[in-house]
Amino acid sequence: MLLTLKNKYIRFKNYKIKCALGKKGTKKNKKEGDKTTPKGRFRLNYVLYRSDRVKNLTSVLKKKVIKKNMGWCDDPSSDQYNKLIKLPFKFSAEKIYRKSNIYDIIIVINYNLKPIIKSKGSAVFIHISKKNFKSTEGCIAISKKNMRLLLNEIKIKSYLNII
Repeated sequence: MLLTLKNKYIRFKNYKIKCALGKKGTKKNKKEGDKTTPKGRFRLNYVLYRSDRVKNLTSVLKKKVIKKNMGWCDDPSSDQYNKLIKLPFKFSAEKIYRKSNIYDIIIVINYNLKPIIKSKGSAVFIHISKKNFKSTEGCIAISKKNMRLLLNEIKIKSYLNII
């Protein structure tokens, strides 16, 4: 299934889902820390979720429960760059387990994962938006209601085309 993201909306089937993007919009040649969402076609890999906050989550994608020691390496000097890691970690890493709800459900998209290219950008996810759809650091953010809808509708081989 192909989902298309254009003009801050994800479209598929008869659905149109509002989303927030990186503070500096979209860009074909994303770099680490540039606050852009990468343009291109990416597979939806798997789901991370907080089992203490999210119940009855259904999806054909593989699901992993978020643990307190989970992080995602965003340091290009590490050999674990752009990978899920355990905290504490000697290199820079983003915390996945948070007080805020934005990472209660995460869809990991296949951006810069196979192969991983240093400094091309890391931790590009679809996650829960803030109430006002405030811009992200480069991720795609949607409402929790629409995240559940998306997870129910997507297929194993679903792709997100960011225009």
